Amino acid sequence: MYLKALDILRVTEAIVESIDEEDDQLDMRQAMMSNAMILAPKIAGAEGGDLYMLRMENAVVIKMNARELQAQTSLLRMQGLSDSEYLQVLRDEIDEFKGMFREWVEGFDPDNNINDGWGIFETPGGE
Repeated sequence: MYLKALDILRVTEAIVESIDEEDDQLDMRQAMMSNAMILAPKIAGAEGGDLYMLRMENAVVIKMNARELQAQTSLLRMQGLSDSEYLQVLRDEIDEFKGMFREWVEGFDPDNNINDGWGIFETPGGE
């Protein structure tokens, strides 16, 4: 999954480089790069922490950024800022990533948790 996140980053970089800066009124180039750049580090953070709540927190951030990146492809297509075929490549990469993501999240162990006092992602067995 980490490698797929890097693939998404590379495809996003290629798309962003093809967008004319003057035509990018909504600063989509920067927004897309921000979303793509967060995926791999958050996967690493989730794997390094191993606690259920940390993994879930990182998973939520990953999901939000991947979904936003996918939505941005639609906006680019509507504005005619990038080639539809390139945008479809990115959408396909994100769809593959989504399948991997679901399997990854299913593997989180809710029993490996602590109560951090925030009340989010707490499990009955968490200390």
